[in-house]
Amino acid sequence: MALKETLKQKLEEFRPRTTRLVKEFGKVKIDEVTIDQCIGGARDVRCLVTDISYLDPQEGIRFRGKTIPETFACLPKAAGSDYPTVEAFWYFLLTGDVPTQEQVDAVLADWKTRQAVPQYVFDIIRAMPLDSHPMAMLSIGITAMQRESKFAAFYESGKFNKTVAWEYVYEDACDIVARIPVLAAFIYNLKYRGDKQIAIDPALDMGANFAHMIGQGEEYKDVARMYFILHSDHESGNVSAHTTHLVHSALSDPYYAYAAGLDGLAGPLHGRANQEVLDWTIKFQEKYCKDQEPTRELITRALWDTLNSGQVIPGYGHAVLRKTDPRYTSQREFCQKHLPNDPLFKLVAMIFEVAPGVLTEHGKTKNPWPNVDAQSGVIQWHYGVKEWDFYTVLFGVGRALGCMANITWDRGLGYAIERPKSVTTPMLEKWAAEGGRKM
Repeated sequence: MALKETLKQKLEEFRPRTTRLVKEFGKVKIDEVTIDQCIGGARDVRCLVTDISYLDPQEGIRFRGKTIPETFACLPKAAGSDYPTVEAFWYFLLTGDVPTQEQVDAVLADWKTRQAVPQYVFDIIRAMPLDSHPMAMLSIGITAMQRESKFAAFYESGKFNKTVAWEYVYEDACDIVARIPVLAAFIYNLKYRGDKQIAIDPALDMGANFAHMIGQGEEYKDVARMYFILHSDHESGNVSAHTTHLVHSALSDPYYAYAAGLDGLAGPLHGRANQEVLDWTIKFQEKYCKDQEPTRELITRALWDTLNSGQVIPGYGHAVLRKTDPRYTSQREFCQKHLPNDPLFKLVAMIFEVAPGVLTEHGKTKNPWPNVDAQSGVIQWHYGVKEWDFYTVLFGVGRALGCMANITWDRGLGYAIERPKSVTTPMLEKWAAEGGRKM
């Protein structure tokens, strides 16, 4: 299709840039590594490359060079909506070009041919205990579909060619992003709606179709579009994106790679944080605001009680950002328009007004501003999606877009298997005593 041809042209234009950098400038030094970075999870070590998105500490995420407001403004909108379709965003992530409506329609039509999940995948998930975590179900569902991998079949064919390998990654990537919302909706209905499944509506775009398949109304279609786009990518260093890249660097196919990424996303320090923030917010509401409006004075006192008891304020702070997360802001604006009187949103809004000042005065938080998790659960709760262990699945549907776009480009540019060098603790102690490693 036209998108694949456009992507092919982009890759062919881009490859010489990567080749030249390695060949002519490969020994140019761009960073240093300290002992605290070595022990502390490689924090801020510049050793990954992606052109899909970049996380600026002050501006927040940029998708293909555009901020979130710029991204939402420039892309073609869904019919009757203020939000673009996920299909339009997918074209943009892959190519960096703002698509025409005709190009968006072509992606939508292509996804319709790909979105049918094989029946055996549903059978496998149904065989799991019903109280299995929905993220386990999603990961197993993606892994089960590995038998459909076009990349794996190409590798096993004996005709494997690195130059064109990206084309088969692209095919798998498109299959995965088209199918994962269908798989997620099946899991939701199986676990929480008595297995009352709703068939795909072939007339709807991805976000609208997901809303339809879980029994939601018109407003939730925009929730889904917004949510999947906002959670799609956050440069390469986060656990889900990095894991997907790492596993695929071994030429594991996209199904294996993204199942691994989902397993990382399920961690409480990554994608599951939205669930934990909502749990904390509801308990906070019950304790402090059950029978009264959340005033500035009340919330200030309650937050200090929280901090003085040794607890943290979930949803505040970020490993990279040093300002309010623009993804938080986008969701806050949605809430102000569509659910301004929701009691839980009013509480979250007041915490937003008060918490940065309290945390700054407290002095133990590098970034006193909210991240995306401080807001996202409130929207789902308002629309009746109250099963918060499912929230990370929603995250996983959106994150598939960024992860699949990234590994398509990884193969297109022929990136090597990732293999960092390890050191021992005695080595670090020796270099610490000597004031650094002698080169």
